[in-house]
Amino acid sequence: MKVLLVNGSPHSKGSTNAALIEVAGALEKNGIDTEIFHIGEQAIVGCIACRSCAKTGRCYVSDPVNVFLSRVETVDGIVVGSPVHFASATGMLTAFLDRSFYLKTKFFADKPAAAIVVCRRGGATSTFEQINKYFAISNMPVVSSQYWNMVHGNTPEEINEDPEGLQTLRTLGVNMAWLLKCIEAGKRAGFSSPQREEAIKTNFVR
Repeated sequence: MKVLLVNGSPHSKGSTNAALIEVAGALEKNGIDTEIFHIGEQAIVGCIACRSCAKTGRCYVSDPVNVFLSRVETVDGIVVGSPVHFASATGMLTAFLDRSFYLKTKFFADKPAAAIVVCRRGGATSTFEQINKYFAISNMPVVSSQYWNMVHGNTPEEINEDPEGLQTLRTLGVNMAWLLKCIEAGKRAGFSSPQREEAIKTNFVR
């Protein structure tokens, strides 16, 4: 079993990466393989709702989004991490997730997911809620911890001064490993993914 951890910061080795490493360490101690995926430093264009991905399963733009989607197909769970920018996820990560999740529920359904956020002081809760909404609309079990998945610090060194935040991240890793093993045990016992109805789409303006 494997979990893909997404670093949504422009800094590949910054505080968000350090937080993801903490989660990854707990997962690996519990027998789960991990990979950290950095979305990069280049601008990521937002979704233009062209719906070409409905036909191809990939975005028409060739950038880290399609690489990520290829990785998602091969893993069992995902963790998305972001620093807090103006009480929300980074603009790059928001564009990245918009395009990754648009019309691609089949890639994500039934895979446990979690968000983690890193901030200097405030805005963590709203960022946490923002990222979790991508999971909640995609039939993904959202993994929790003993507190909201946030840690404080501008640098990796400062994060190490937040023991409660680090413990929350480790607990998240332990909980995700447990859930993945429960899902795998269920499959071995003959329990398959839920059979869902065909989606009904309605508009509020008739």
